[in-house]
Amino acid sequence: MSLPEFITQIFRRKQKSYKMVLILSLIEELKTINQERASYDKVKNRFLGYYIQQQDLGHRADETPFHYHARWSEITKGQLNSILTTPVKVLSEVIFVDTEDNSIGFYPEVKNQLGEAGLRQLENLAKEELLKYNTAMQQFSLKNHLENIMAQYVEAKREPFKDHSLGTLLRKTIPSELRALPFLNEECYKIQGSIGQGKWADVPWFSILDKRITSTTQSGEYVVYLFAENMSAVYLTLAQGVTTAPKEKGSKDKYAYLRNKTQEIRELIPLANMNKDENIQLLGHGRGNDYQASTVAYIKYERGKVPSDEQLVKDLQNVIEDYRIYVEDHILNETARTLEVEPVTEYIESVPEPIDDAEIPSFLHQIQSHIRRQGFFFPEHLIENFYLSLKAKPFVILAGISGTGKTRLVKLFAEALGATRDNGQFTLIPVRPDWSDPADLLGYKDLSGRFQPGPITKVFVDARKLENQHKPYFICLDEMNLARVEHYFSDLLSVMETQEWREGRITTQDLISPTLLDTLEDQVEYGSLDIPENVFLIGTVNMDETTHPFSKKVLDRASTLEFNYINLEQYPDLGEQVEVSDSPDAADLNHLFLRSDYLQLVDAYDTNKELVVRTTERLVKINALLEDIHAHVGFRVRDAICFYMIYNDRYKLMSEEEAFDWQLLQKILPRIQGSHSSVRRVLLSLIKGAIGSGAGVTVNIQDLMEDATPLYMKWAAGQTPPTAKHPQTARKLAFMLRRLEEDGFTSFWLS
Repeated sequence: MSLPEFITQIFRRKQKSYKMVLILSLIEELKTINQERASYDKVKNRFLGYYIQQQDLGHRADETPFHYHARWSEITKGQLNSILTTPVKVLSEVIFVDTEDNSIGFYPEVKNQLGEAGLRQLENLAKEELLKYNTAMQQFSLKNHLENIMAQYVEAKREPFKDHSLGTLLRKTIPSELRALPFLNEECYKIQGSIGQGKWADVPWFSILDKRITSTTQSGEYVVYLFAENMSAVYLTLAQGVTTAPKEKGSKDKYAYLRNKTQEIRELIPLANMNKDENIQLLGHGRGNDYQASTVAYIKYERGKVPSDEQLVKDLQNVIEDYRIYVEDHILNETARTLEVEPVTEYIESVPEPIDDAEIPSFLHQIQSHIRRQGFFFPEHLIENFYLSLKAKPFVILAGISGTGKTRLVKLFAEALGATRDNGQFTLIPVRPDWSDPADLLGYKDLSGRFQPGPITKVFVDARKLENQHKPYFICLDEMNLARVEHYFSDLLSVMETQEWREGRITTQDLISPTLLDTLEDQVEYGSLDIPENVFLIGTVNMDETTHPFSKKVLDRASTLEFNYINLEQYPDLGEQVEVSDSPDAADLNHLFLRSDYLQLVDAYDTNKELVVRTTERLVKINALLEDIHAHVGFRVRDAICFYMIYNDRYKLMSEEEAFDWQLLQKILPRIQGSHSSVRRVLLSLIKGAIGSGAGVTVNIQDLMEDATPLYMKWAAGQTPPTAKHPQTARKLAFMLRRLEEDGFTSFWLS
């Protein structure tokens, strides 16, 4: 049997090794006495014995939390009880302690569910996790890194900045090794380092940020190692961001604000063995002064006197524990209390600054520059098209052959807007072939009655938090059609159609049925959960024999961008000079950059009447052709196309014909498939309109009904005359015609 998920996850977050050692001590004692529960005192003795043995053998293990009793052999009974309080509480879903008879054991239902085989698996799991924990503790050496940086940095600043080994050490090596420490799991903490941006920093650093409260050293609180400018010392500090306060309070009050906040934090948490004064000496000007004022507490390590790795790890553990207490007991709890007592309308009225239409092209240029710097190139206007498609409807499908950069486009586009996997604003969800209903994506109620959220639900919960409501979130459903989209995505498709304006925000129906939320905790966490207006969904699809086709229900609700025409002769331009723009950074944009301004055509009609009428008249003519093969469109598609055209006109990104070309390709052609002569007739009529007049191509429908070879040989080669009215649509139609002649069947989705 395999262990239940709630069992396999109990060691996932490791602050110390206590949980693994306690489980092993309990299992060993139960095996010795062959009873359902054991003496808590005997289990405690086994627990203590493990750490005494590790210290006697000279192994690096968790230090005692009591600085005046550094060795485990000196721990008193009362101190041992205090140490075990946390692991017993954390494991409370699995084990119990009966204070009346001083016994400990597994809950009967857990024991029955596991059986003897399951208990053996749990024992092996605890041993494996303990081995990984101890291995990480043995291999990590922070002392050498700190001493090397202080010894080399001043001289290194005279050398070229780019690709310097100290940059690699601070940005990659140290963060990677710190992540191996069990109490710094990647799920909770973001770890990063810096020697500067483009030039050497006076004060290099590496930091540890709790992702629940901050993703940047500019704001929030975090743990950071700061090196003095003259490299005489390095400081392990608990610090706060130095950028947000000046913006909120004005530069004149910056230091007073930082120092007041510092004093508040000092009164909330122990900060044992740390200095709580302002004697940290980094440098005497600029950002160094900011760092000094923002430091809550610190430990100083002088050059040449850095203590042992054991002491460094112990210091770091203690600071991280103080940091955890501050985050969980004071930041997150305070937020929860605010949520309980403050009416929602108080926050709805806090609307972010709208973005000027004239600035949109500049921001898109920044995004394109970011993508090019990563060595990726996409066809002309594809980024603008992707942006307009998301703006018109926050659900886009990227289709095409494998390896054309569909997933990479989503990641890089999101990254340019400051949305990354590290800060939780970009999430890649691989779709599994066995997904058959919405529970696979949204979540389900387990046997204990608790709601287990699906991957997309977790993102929605994070995106609707007060501090995140104006940040853009991107979800990429990779290989979306490996399973039938209509099966696992049906609830989301339906809820998308319930969008409405409510007090200045876009809201939808609730996603999670109340019948799935039995407990109060689940009702608070997942109740009234809709699709947040700052979340944007993108699906990638490969159309081959292993995948499922899309129904019109899906196609109506998405724009389909195709990635089938590839120019392999594109190479990175190593000499490219990226222009420096005076515009604000695209990474600082709020979600209004992408959020729809219109939900129904009535929202846009008054100010865009001529364009709406002109676009609709075109669609009426096309619909007359599509009716022959039952592929005509309804109001939903009409509205989406009109919105796209309106945004393009507002932002002056493309000509009207170029924009309409994209919409024909993305909203009309994906609906066409079949093998009848009527399909051929529709394709030929559409291609005649796409070519237009003056393209150097004369299209006679009657002549081509029998043989379309002259047409598709000219157009299917991947090139279209520049005078074509809608060249992309014409090229795709030529390909579809060729398929129809050669295979007797055609579809937009055939690659």
